Amino acid sequence: MSRKGGRSNNRREEKSDLPPMNEEIPFDEVRCLSDDGTQHGIIPKLSAIKLANEAGLDLVLIVPNAKPPVAKIMDYGKFKYQAEKKKKEAKKNQKTITIKEIKLSVKIAENDIAFKVKQALDFLKKEYHVKFRVFLKGREMGNPEAGKDVLIRVWEMVKDNGTMEKAPFFEGRHYNMTVLPMKK
Repeated sequence: MSRKGGRSNNRREEKSDLPPMNEEIPFDEVRCLSDDGTQHGIIPKLSAIKLANEAGLDLVLIVPNAKPPVAKIMDYGKFKYQAEKKKKEAKKNQKTITIKEIKLSVKIAENDIAFKVKQALDFLKKEYHVKFRVFLKGREMGNPEAGKDVLIRVWEMVKDNGTMEKAPFFEGRHYNMTVLPMKK
């Protein structure tokens, strides 16, 4: 059955990522822990919620698969803020890798190779990974080593500015070689 208007319920989707808390916890009994590490043992959910309310905090289900499930009395807003902060910090420290692809052919002329190598050297200076690809067409498939020879000629021109990730390898109708920028 399709829905009219195509509107999605974003609140429900966002809420599904969050652990259940307070009255939303589907279990009758939980192993209850305090924010300071105090263990209250296995108690009914309503007693645990009462303890959380007295402390001015929330009861959050942290391990639903345990027997009995584990819930913790904590400041949920602070917990969520710290989790977001950790996620942003991890994203900030993450390094993205950009791969630039340079296409060559078996019958490429020397000046064209020089131009493509110049492009590759610019990419390597900008710390991009460069993937060289030689496409083999028609009768060139009868002698795929010609593609490897082109990549070896290119490698001789770029080896001072990069390191070869893998030796030239044959894949489908292509000979591929990836060159990484030099480590600083």
